[in-house]
Amino acid sequence: MLDNLSEKLDSVFSKLRGRGRLTEENIKEALREVRLVLLEADVNFKVVKDFVAAVRERAVGEDVLKSLTPAQQVIKVVRDELGRLMGEGECNALDLAAAPPVSLMLCGLQGAGKTTTCGKLARLLRKDKRTPLLVPADVYRPAAIEQLKVLGRQLDIPVFDSRADQDPVEICEAAREYAINHGYDTLILDTAGRLHIDDALMGELERIKASLAPREILFVADAMTGQDAVNVAKSFDERLGLTGVILTKLDGDARGGAALSVRAVTGKPIKFVGLGEKLDALEPFHADRMAQRILGMGDVLSLIEKAEAAIDKDDAQAMEKSLRKNGFTLETFRDQMRSIKKMGSMESLIKMIPGAGKALKGAQFDMADKEMKKIEALIDSMTAKERQDHKIINGSRRLRIAKGSGTTVQDVNQLLKRFTEAQKMMKKLQKMGPKGLRGMMPRMPF
Repeated sequence: MLDNLSEKLDSVFSKLRGRGRLTEENIKEALREVRLVLLEADVNFKVVKDFVAAVRERAVGEDVLKSLTPAQQVIKVVRDELGRLMGEGECNALDLAAAPPVSLMLCGLQGAGKTTTCGKLARLLRKDKRTPLLVPADVYRPAAIEQLKVLGRQLDIPVFDSRADQDPVEICEAAREYAINHGYDTLILDTAGRLHIDDALMGELERIKASLAPREILFVADAMTGQDAVNVAKSFDERLGLTGVILTKLDGDARGGAALSVRAVTGKPIKFVGLGEKLDALEPFHADRMAQRILGMGDVLSLIEKAEAAIDKDDAQAMEKSLRKNGFTLETFRDQMRSIKKMGSMESLIKMIPGAGKALKGAQFDMADKEMKKIEALIDSMTAKERQDHKIINGSRRLRIAKGSGTTVQDVNQLLKRFTEAQKMMKKLQKMGPKGLRGMMPRMPF
């Protein structure tokens, strides 16, 4: 996510780190480069101008220039200003404080990912104990209604039954009545989009707004379109009065312009970001965490939240009991891997660890994910007794495990060798205790 922007900013700041002391001229030179990097990332020109001016004003102060680590202080100023630019400190939670059913209207251009985002948002709301109803109000794109129904079946979330020959406003009104009668507290309206803005589209959205008075009007923007997405968001806001923005496809080759510009240009908070095609790949947006990710500082808080969401407390306690009773076995090894897989891809997790993304630049993370699948298949092909005691796995057992998992005997040998090494490491860590483990944790930049 935003890797190109992160790399270029790191290149600029590495020059500052190489200087023992900084002068105003050093800082101005670095900020000229920062300005070019941001413009290349398709950030709005006025936003770049204001951002650089704000950083310069703070960075050339005595507190920075006379500090023991002036380069780090400048980077801290940049981090703070990036956070402020994207709305740090503002409330980006959904406003659901109204009599049910609460209506949430998603709008935007065709191809931005509105329909998929509706499903992802419904999933998040259900986790928060809401009872959402998906409403397909896009009658112009032939597959839109069916697409939402398919998503609903995948998520086990109800979808209101509508047809392409109905009026979108009538669909939304009927869905509201249905929600009232059947106990749904949230309506998620999937509205029509176009390849461009036109009066017909805006008129229809204005009629839906007038009829249902949605609590939230969320603009879904494709982050890969950069500055264009920001300009379109501004046009939608002028006609509809947006309450927030959802940025999609931030896991793609996004230059960063939309993420850094949209809040400053529209004045509307970024509420969620889409980080992949999977239906769990939608996260609440945190400006301070995004600023840290852009500057390569990781995102430990999001990593912890992912772990808490993915790992069930009862499962964790059961795993701990098993570890205490049986030691570190192939079974606990497999269970731990499954917990990690629930949190996302290896690449996305590594980038949340401070400094790890840079240290492992160029690593084949997709290979790591494939390797984890292979290891899981190998362990699944073992008997319960073999998983508890790997030492009994002789030549004939290795051949059977290889055939059962669709791998080779060499793969079985490699797994057992790696596991033996991991087992030794676990014993060392247990002897070190909590104090030793804390000392192994990566250090934060500040």
